Amino acid sequence: MMTLHATSLRAFLAALTLATPAMADDWYPSRHGADDTLGAINFLSPDKVVQAARLVTTGKTYALGVPTGPDSPAYGPRRYAMTVLQLDDGLGTPLAANGITSNDDLLQTWMGIGSQIDGLGHLGIRHRYYNGKHASEFVTVTGLTTFGIDTLPPIVSRGVLLDMAAHFGKPMLEAGTVFNSAEIKAAASAQNVRLEQGDVVLFHTGWLSLSETDPERFMAGEPGLGEDGARYLGELGVVAVGADTWGLDALPGDKADELFPAHQELLARQGVYVLENMDTRALVADGVQEFLFVLGQPRFVGAVQAVINPVAIR
Repeated sequence: MMTLHATSLRAFLAALTLATPAMADDWYPSRHGADDTLGAINFLSPDKVVQAARLVTTGKTYALGVPTGPDSPAYGPRRYAMTVLQLDDGLGTPLAANGITSNDDLLQTWMGIGSQIDGLGHLGIRHRYYNGKHASEFVTVTGLTTFGIDTLPPIVSRGVLLDMAAHFGKPMLEAGTVFNSAEIKAAASAQNVRLEQGDVVLFHTGWLSLSETDPERFMAGEPGLGEDGARYLGELGVVAVGADTWGLDALPGDKADELFPAHQELLARQGVYVLENMDTRALVADGVQEFLFVLGQPRFVGAVQAVINPVAIR
């Protein structure tokens, strides 16, 4: 498991801390009210689910999550380790008159590895998170007391896939390629789809295949969303934004002295959830642009993030 240039990243973060001026606190309270903790999930509704369900015409399902294991490329120092335990007497002797044998597993892993959802307590602005809530109010070593993944309802809505690789006319975008509101609008127009409030928007860049063939290059940078594009999607009222990349933001981005500005815009300012390492390849191969998106995330109490396997149904 690689640590992904941890020394360089620490130096970069230290430089940003010294160089970045204080930011105005004019982004909270949120449009959902000063006490809201769910953010854009408020845009989900039974009517939206019924509308999305009408997109199902073939019944074909697509797993959007990738397999997660010890070799999964991950943002250092995240790692994965599993131990399988036999719960009989340890000698291979079956238990009881009916000869019962069994296996169990002990998993030691970071929650933000593989295909994942970032909750609203994951990334903030100078220790303030969604709705201006300060880390001192909800972050404890045993879990978040607010914004925990366990508090989220299932995310079931209309999914929209925007093929940004096709928009730029390439099979795979290069690291550092940024797409913002202009590119998002153009791609949606070319696909003849309209983004709507309550949608889950996924971007295909072609980058995910590198995780299997060249994991070091995969983790060294990525194409992705810029701050302006994140703001556009957040103001539109989408529930979640994801991509076939490990960090959603373009790295390097269009502002050399900033790190993950799209994350800040989506999670902290807009309350929009982030989905990473989404496997969009089969959807693109089948020409799927709209689908029923279904995610019942695991309900680990106080979790910041979670490993997920959303399902697209066409």
